[in-house]
Amino acid sequence: MAKKPTDAELAILNAIWARGRATVREIHDDLAPTQDVGHTTILKLMQIMTEKGLLERDSSVRPQVFRAARPQKQTQKALVRDLLDRAFSGSPGNLVLQALAMRESTPAELQEIRELLNRLEEKKS
Repeated sequence: MAKKPTDAELAILNAIWARGRATVREIHDDLAPTQDVGHTTILKLMQIMTEKGLLERDSSVRPQVFRAARPQKQTQKALVRDLLDRAFSGSPGNLVLQALAMRESTPAELQEIRELLNRLEEKKS
């Protein structure tokens, strides 16, 4: 991963992943209802994110259009790997146990977890 996104950058990335690609105005419109942030702040953050390699900018059109430099899953994987190493001494089990203890999972999520565990056990056999 290029560089880790800050919380504000991650909010922008989430909005862009939801749209696929977006202008500064569209991201501002998406974030404004829940965050007190100005258009120029969003613009500056997106410029910084482009420099960091988190976003790619299409300057051939006006207004400029931005898209994520990497897929959402790839970025999430890198963030989890970093958290795993820094906070859980590299133990995926401790990370998963802590995550499951914090919030209630839906039946569908629990089923997905069971299926993943089954696949992992089959690989070891």
